[in-house]
Amino acid sequence: MRYEKGRKDTSRRRIIDVAIERFRTDGIAGSGLATIMKDAGLTNGAFYPHFPSKADLVRETLSDALSKQAVWLRAVLDEGGLDGVIDFYLSPEHRDNPGLGCASAALLPELARQPEETRGMYAEQSRILVLLLAEALPADVEAREDVAYAFFATLIGTLQLARAVNNEVSGRILQAGKNALRALAGLTHAPAS
Repeated sequence: MRYEKGRKDTSRRRIIDVAIERFRTDGIAGSGLATIMKDAGLTNGAFYPHFPSKADLVRETLSDALSKQAVWLRAVLDEGGLDGVIDFYLSPEHRDNPGLGCASAALLPELARQPEETRGMYAEQSRILVLLLAEALPADVEAREDVAYAFFATLIGTLQLARAVNNEVSGRILQAGKNALRALAGLTHAPAS
């Protein structure tokens, strides 16, 4: 049976979209291919014409998520600068919705155990995010890329810690992270949060 042109691309896109949400929510190890394919409305057998392995799915899904995050970051920086990034990234809404949030915050511990090809891709694509942050730092900040890496790491670590504890302590962690990031970035004001 022949299918209409573009059907394979549509199915592949659906698998990627379902997989990243599932990976963010349940982790890579906790997300089986059968569940991903069921959630995508496809059979298990439909997986292998799209991806040679789960490792390939992880790499492509993560690459896609990081590309989208770079577009998001550029837009937020253009609209609200680093303050906008801080306020959104360390918000209760982002904390409470890992399935729709930052792939780095949801997956870093598992990424360290992924194949070298996946870790290399992550290093390249996350550097794009870091360079966007470096460009947004105030002009007088020295070692901008190093500060941007610290900024990126503080965003991710703060969100991970805030997700791991109860909401009362979690809110304090989010606010402490916001304050630390503003100090790190050399921002001269601290908008109300």
